Amino acid sequence: MKPLEKIKLIDDIGRELQSRMTFSEIDSYFETYGIPTGHTPSYNSKYVYVKEVLPKINDEIVIAIASELNIKHDFQSKLPAFKDNSTAFWKSGHFKLFICHLSSFKKTIGILKKELERFGITAFVAHEDIEPTKEWQEEIEKGLFSMDALCAVLIPGFKESNWTDQEIGVAIGRGVLVIPVRKELDPYGFIGKYQGYQALGKNIGEVAEGIFQILVRNPKTRNKMLSSLIDLFLLSNDSKDAIERLKSLKKIKDIPTDKYGLLHQRITENMTLKNQQVLDEFNGLIRQSGLRELQFKDFEKVASKELDDLPF
Repeated sequence: MKPLEKIKLIDDIGRELQSRMTFSEIDSYFETYGIPTGHTPSYNSKYVYVKEVLPKINDEIVIAIASELNIKHDFQSKLPAFKDNSTAFWKSGHFKLFICHLSSFKKTIGILKKELERFGITAFVAHEDIEPTKEWQEEIEKGLFSMDALCAVLIPGFKESNWTDQEIGVAIGRGVLVIPVRKELDPYGFIGKYQGYQALGKNIGEVAEGIFQILVRNPKTRNKMLSSLIDLFLLSNDSKDAIERLKSLKKIKDIPTDKYGLLHQRITENMTLKNQQVLDEFNGLIRQSGLRELQFKDFEKVASKELDDLPF
C-alpha cells in the first residue's frame, strides 16, 4: 500500500469511527488490535485522533480494520481469504474462544459454551456453530483465523484425531494463547510446555470460571477479555445481563485504575443501568477503587463531553 493510499484509507476509517463510537470506545477497539492508546489529539476530535494514531500502525492492521468496518478498498490482507468473510458464529462484543475437542465429548462442550457466555466469552464449537449448508472446513478456518484464544479439551483419543493438532498448530503459528484443559490426558508436543487446567473432579461451571481466570491473568488475553466484559456491561440492554457482567468483573483481581474510571464515567450514558440492583452491584465493584459511589441522580442528562470540535 502506497503512502497516499494509506492516508486515504485512514481518512475513511476516521470518518467511520467518528460517526459510530465515542473516544473510549475507539480506545477499546484499538486495544483489540494491540494499538497503543492514550494519545492526545491536536483537536478534541475523534476523527483527528484516528488520523494521528493510525499512520504509525502496520499496513496489515489498518487494512484489517477497514475490512471489519466494511470500508471499500482494493488492498489484500495476508490473512487467508475466504469466499465469505462473515463470522456469524461469534457473538458481537464478546471475547472469541475456539474450543478444540473431540466430537464424542460434544454434549459436555455444548454446555460449557453456555457457561462461558456468563463471563462475556463466545465460544466456537464446530458441531453447533457450522451450518449444514456451508463448507465445514472453511468455517473452521474462519474460526481459527478470527479467534482471540484457543482452548484444547484433552481427553483420551485427542492425539489420534486428524484435526485437533492442526487446529492447535494454527493457534501456535498465530501466537494466540492456547489453554489445555486436562481431562485424563496431559499436554503433549508443542503444548507440552503448558501445565494446563485440571478439569478432573470439577463441574462444568467451575471449568468455565477456570478458563475465564486464565484469560484475565494471561498478558496475551487480559486486556481484550477485560475490555470486552466492560463494554458488554456498559452496552447492556437488560439489567439481568448487566448484573451478570458486574459479577464477572468482581472476580478479576487488580483491575487497572483507568478501567474503573471508564466504568464510572460511562455508566450514566445507559439508562438501562439506572436500576437499584445494578447500582448496588456497581458500587460494590468500585468501592475498592476509591471512586464516589453513584446514585440515581447521576443519570440526569447532561451535555455530552464527547465533543468533536474539529473546525469546519
